[in-house]
Amino acid sequence: MITDPAERRAVVVELLIVFTATLGLSGLRSLLSLLDRLLRPEPLNEQAVAINVPQAALGLLDFARQLTSVLQLLSWGALGVYLIWRGGIALRRIGLDRTRPGRDLLHGLGLAALIGIPGLAFYLGTRAIGINLTVVPSALDEQWWRSLVLVLSALGNSWAEEILVVGYLLTRLRQLGWSENASLLASAVLRGSYHLYQGFGGFLGNIVMGLIYGRYWQRTNRLWALVVGHAVIDIVAFVGYALLRDSLSWLP
Repeated sequence: MITDPAERRAVVVELLIVFTATLGLSGLRSLLSLLDRLLRPEPLNEQAVAINVPQAALGLLDFARQLTSVLQLLSWGALGVYLIWRGGIALRRIGLDRTRPGRDLLHGLGLAALIGIPGLAFYLGTRAIGINLTVVPSALDEQWWRSLVLVLSALGNSWAEEILVVGYLLTRLRQLGWSENASLLASAVLRGSYHLYQGFGGFLGNIVMGLIYGRYWQRTNRLWALVVGHAVIDIVAFVGYALLRDSLSWLP
């Protein structure tokens, strides 16, 4: 734990800068997006929001812009890793070493199943009662690069979120002397905040995910398993939707 007042202030300033520039700002934007949706006459479940959307009219230009979005996510996660390493904490202490790839993979798949299957049922339930938007995982046109971009987007999301919201944030809060439960709750609420654009269901569902993923890390210090689990959930959602939306009539 950091006890020097000057160092503690430096860590607090660092946290404010990092999350103002990354996922904290995304949380604020999501809140404003939800408020805008609530002010519309249509119920939330009659409105739709897409996660992966075209960013340019020309196919190759769209491809290039999609890659820049992935690069941004990768750089956010890299920033968290760098700050932890620069602060004198070995990356193996947060579970970013390569000593247990098989176990991390298996645990990641288990976490994906634990969150993904009930999460789909929770989404359908919250949408049915009108507190969540219709979430379209991909609105990208059919292009040769679509599946590649969706996989890279899933990897970028999982890397940025698990590094910043779990590995980086929980490590810094430990250094500031926060209790494990308080830091876990803060991490989970932050995760839920940048999903508010999906509605209240997205917010609550991601808080639950944050509590489970954060507690797993607090007990194991294995971050790769979280990255794998998150990536699998997003890949199945993004690519599966893109491939099946024309075949399954119940998909939006």
